[in-house]
Amino acid sequence: MDFFKIIDQLSEVDADVLGRFDSRRAVFSSLGTVAKRSALAATPLFLGALFQKAYAGTTSTPIEVLQYALTLELFEQDFYAKVKASAVYATGASAADKAAIDQIKGHEDAHVTLLKGAITSLSGTPVTSAPFKAAVFATLTTFNGPVGASSQLGIAQLLEDTGVRAYKGRAGELLGTDLLTVALQIHSVEARHASKIRQMRGQKPWVNSGDDLAAHPTYTSGVTGPTSTTTPFGYGIPAYTTASPREDNTTQSAVPITTGLGATYTAYDAAASFDEYLQPAEVLDASRAGGLVGA
Repeated sequence: MDFFKIIDQLSEVDADVLGRFDSRRAVFSSLGTVAKRSALAATPLFLGALFQKAYAGTTSTPIEVLQYALTLELFEQDFYAKVKASAVYATGASAADKAAIDQIKGHEDAHVTLLKGAITSLSGTPVTSAPFKAAVFATLTTFNGPVGASSQLGIAQLLEDTGVRAYKGRAGELLGTDLLTVALQIHSVEARHASKIRQMRGQKPWVNSGDDLAAHPTYTSGVTGPTSTTTPFGYGIPAYTTASPREDNTTQSAVPITTGLGATYTAYDAAASFDEYLQPAEVLDASRAGGLVGA
């Protein structure tokens, strides 16, 4: 596969093709060594990502990606602050549960501090607020009740699982920059939060069809978000036209993960073995975090 030959052929039908790639200069020119670039450019997966960025019509920059991450962290920070201040938490949480929530809240505080510092170092102005809706929070009548979505921990599970997928959805836009390390440092901790919350709720630590919230749109919906660019927090959110994979997806990179792994390995096991990404517009859809953000 000759990457540069492909570019030459594209230029015959799109005179602006080089300008498109230059506007996303971090995608290719900052990948590192010549050998690394050549190896990546020879893979269909890399080319697909590269052309998607070049022709997606977005203007995302590292600052915008970090602002998106900061919005998620501020949102979670506010949610856990509300939990800790609530009567439901005071009377319904055990000492061990309170210690866990305190630790998670402390992590969110640290994430906010780090992301604000990273954005400021790039001469950006950090997002300042992404509150969890007070009216929705008031409907959470138990700390860890039997009906997951009406309990504080039920909502926490949905938020943490969505956050993990959200980080994956934009990590590629930081490829070749030191900021990717920042994002991955936070992403792995968010995954641990999700696992801890699930265990506190008596669920398995990974997403699976046996969850009491398995039918929630967070895990089952396909295309649910807007298909045009929106700016709910004052910065661009890339639109999407193809849905991200559902959490019950059993095919990864065109490879079915359902056979050859033993008779007891089910489609549910295959789906639980991989965590899917979410695109920004999907994360901010009303069926996910978008329906919970606001004063």
